Amino acid sequence: MTLSTRGAQTPAVLVLEDGRAFRGRAYGAVGETFGEAVFSTGMTGYQETLTDPSYHRQVVVMTAPHVGNTGVNDEDPESGRIWVSGYVVRDPARKPSNWRSQRSLDEELAKQGVVGISGIDTRALTRHLRERGAMRVGIFSGNAIPDEGTLLARVRQAPEMTGADLSAEVATKEAYVVPAIGAKKFTVAAIDLGIKGMTPHRMAERGVEVHVLPATATLEEVYAVNPDGVFFSNGPGDPSTADHPVALMRGVLERKTPLFGICFGNQILGRALGFGTYKLKYGHRGINQPVQDRTTGKVEVTAHNHGFAVDAPLDQVSDTEFGRAEVSHVCLNDQVVEGLQLLDRPAFSVQYHPEAAAGPHDAAYLFDRFTTLMEGQRA
Repeated sequence: MTLSTRGAQTPAVLVLEDGRAFRGRAYGAVGETFGEAVFSTGMTGYQETLTDPSYHRQVVVMTAPHVGNTGVNDEDPESGRIWVSGYVVRDPARKPSNWRSQRSLDEELAKQGVVGISGIDTRALTRHLRERGAMRVGIFSGNAIPDEGTLLARVRQAPEMTGADLSAEVATKEAYVVPAIGAKKFTVAAIDLGIKGMTPHRMAERGVEVHVLPATATLEEVYAVNPDGVFFSNGPGDPSTADHPVALMRGVLERKTPLFGICFGNQILGRALGFGTYKLKYGHRGINQPVQDRTTGKVEVTAHNHGFAVDAPLDQVSDTEFGRAEVSHVCLNDQVVEGLQLLDRPAFSVQYHPEAAAGPHDAAYLFDRFTTLMEGQRA
């Protein structure tokens, strides 16, 4: 990525790896960037999206036409920086209007060196990605943009998401503790594969002291905190490369410690149980995805950010090395596996984001389900 100063009237071009191009104006930093083109269907929550580590090395296309209306504040980020590789919007706000706003989104993107593009037909781009699938993309801005053929060759040289091992790039390097709010009831070791800040907060609200550990943590380091439960977080990349987290989770399952995983953690559980994973055509991203909890029949509107999924049978109980397992949640749009649970050990996971940052709170009960498992194990 190369950068210079921003400029609202600076020309920009977005080039997909299949050769389609869109011309618009620079938004945020001026320069060039590469990544995987994906789209998010959320109508709001752009600040949480930008700072979600799961978006590392992805160029996010916003399907909502107006972006930046509420500006940027210092309370809503999910991590210490913006992680998206690039940002694509149709009509950016000319001036933010919100009592919490401290600066404009354009200013924040430029400050953090995030190259974006505005003024393009994001509906046409989204339809193209739905038909052709997520693919590599480049955004280029400035007055000396070369011809699109030259840019296309550079896009096709960029690394693909398939086979990418990224969790260690976004995870914390040093362990830290998020204290329980109120009386401490439990201790949880949380493996940071790209954790969002709201996730340990949701556990802390329930009296959980959360020890956030690096993605490279060993089984000995996990149990050194004497955990009542172990949590595996969301994160970026291809789960087929995550051999260390899979081995670590298998060690937790062998000890029968209560276990909860979300997003990447769901894919890790799938692999630990012997299931495969695969890349979705264009993934699930946004805060309006319908999921059914098959254990209760309840339908939830949920927040998603995943491009890979677990390949597990939907309508049968599977025998695994750790006992019987079943699909607990399913996406009602396309029948993709959205959750797993073990029937003979205290372990479960979901593919989406129950911390609701941003997004609906329908799935907040999953944190209660985790504390119930820890209560049962203690009893």
